[in-house]
Amino acid sequence: GTRMRSAEVARADSGIGKTSARKWRNRAAETLSSLQAWEAHQPCTDCGERDLPVEPDAQNCNQRRADLCEKCCKRRTERKESVLEFVNTEASYGEDLRIIKEEFYLPMQAAGLLSQEQLLGVFSNIQELIDLNENFLEILQEEIDRAFDQSDDDLMTVCIGEIFLEFVNMLPAFQTYCLQQSSSVNMLNTLEKEKELLRIFLNVSQNDNTALRRMNLRSFLMAPLQRVTKYPLLLSRIIKATTEYHPDHGSLREAKSRIESHLEHINMKTKQEGNTWTLRSFRQDSKKKREVINIEMRETALKTVGWLREETRFVMEGPLQLAQPPDGQWVKKGSKTLKFQNMQVLLLVNMKRVSESSLESAEPGPVKDAVLVLIRDKNNGKFHLLREPLRLSNCVVSTDPDCDDTFELIEIRREAFVFRDSDRARTNHWFRQIRRYSRELGSWKKRRNALPNIMISTPHTRP
Repeated sequence: GTRMRSAEVARADSGIGKTSARKWRNRAAETLSSLQAWEAHQPCTDCGERDLPVEPDAQNCNQRRADLCEKCCKRRTERKESVLEFVNTEASYGEDLRIIKEEFYLPMQAAGLLSQEQLLGVFSNIQELIDLNENFLEILQEEIDRAFDQSDDDLMTVCIGEIFLEFVNMLPAFQTYCLQQSSSVNMLNTLEKEKELLRIFLNVSQNDNTALRRMNLRSFLMAPLQRVTKYPLLLSRIIKATTEYHPDHGSLREAKSRIESHLEHINMKTKQEGNTWTLRSFRQDSKKKREVINIEMRETALKTVGWLREETRFVMEGPLQLAQPPDGQWVKKGSKTLKFQNMQVLLLVNMKRVSESSLESAEPGPVKDAVLVLIRDKNNGKFHLLREPLRLSNCVVSTDPDCDDTFELIEIRREAFVFRDSDRARTNHWFRQIRRYSRELGSWKKRRNALPNIMISTPHTRP
């Protein structure tokens, strides 16, 4: 509604009457030359300054931005990046909420590990946060898609502040969750001591359920606290890159001020209840213990494979060392002869979404596709792909007893990769996961027979 109103105001009569318009036409000839001079030296459409770049399409500034000065051109790029960061991190937060529900809450409920009252005590109003995140994210993604459809590649028409204010009812829901955090954690600690089955379930989940990225339930339960304290920072970044003439500028500032006063209120309440933690101290703490997995890497990987987020599972991710052997005889000489480089590797699996009713069962949907995405360590603040993702349906994964600190992945195109982790057990874990998905896809035996020249010691493969 707000956007429509401002557009209507802009289209209102400029106030030039018929008489003055006639006078203007009579003087048109005199002013033509000055108009041409003006057009040749047109001001920047964003700020009105006139220091237009000599080559408007240099670097990030393409033809579409030829009417922008370099400063505004850069600012638009920054704004687009900060808007996308807001939306992408909201999606990743939603993924963590989904894990809490699907990998902890529902299995614990189905197995009768906790009573309904205990589940409520540990998980608080998590379902309310899930619903809010889904609705908020849906609107955000619709706005982004709409902007791209209308060729607004800079996302100038996306008003994050306005949308945030529409969803301001998220803040009381966050408050409820934050204020119950201490008692939730205390309750979980007590129940873990009392219930052996719960202890076993949480241990097995953390060590064997790859969806959890080796993180425990407590880490996931912190996700809403991390999210709510990140909003002011994310909004500040968008504000910094948004010109004050932009229709969303006021709403962005209002949104930031609303969230900040809410955080203050939560802090005041926790102090009154005698808790030692506050959201501010938590914010500094979480920087030190920043999650190992970088959200940007996931976004890069998802963009590269082009899958739907809701059908994608990030099975494993993290640093691995990679070498490309010159020939198949490297095993005899040992991995010391190979030149390894550090990589970030993500194992992504595309699966048909299981229906709501079957969430309680541990059986995932059928695997449609699986890839390994290889990302070079960060350079100039950006991630770069080493190459196209490796499709596991085209690969054979093997290991050799003579080189038990590595495993080899061979593409049918005959390109071979040797991987290892600094920790041998983790190398083994990577190997088992990759082998599992490569065998689920395509015709594995045929692929093995397509590689007769390369030694694959199947009888000795790891369990």
